[in-house]
Amino acid sequence: MNNNYLVRLGIGNALGTVLYIFLISQIVIHGEQLFGKVGNNFLSPMLFLLLFVFSALVTGSLVLGKPIMMYIDGQKKEAVRLLIYTGGSLFVLLLIGAIIMLI
Repeated sequence: MNNNYLVRLGIGNALGTVLYIFLISQIVIHGEQLFGKVGNNFLSPMLFLLLFVFSALVTGSLVLGKPIMMYIDGQKKEAVRLLIYTGGSLFVLLLIGAIIMLI
């Protein structure tokens, strides 16, 4: 598999993960404006934990889905490279976000 393709895929996976995290954070930040005051009922913590589990599924799929499929298909080196490119891209995006916050 072409190395440029793996780099682009890793960056795309990282950007997709960051976009998903951004959207969920905006819902959490503006939740009261969007949904009104929820109150203290048994459903609130349950929905929060369900969102947490769903988020783990989505981000796990974005970061680990393709590398696991590649590994199972026998493309072990490419799978590890893709995982490294995705993780490195996430780290770079984390640094960019931290720098923007500090400015």
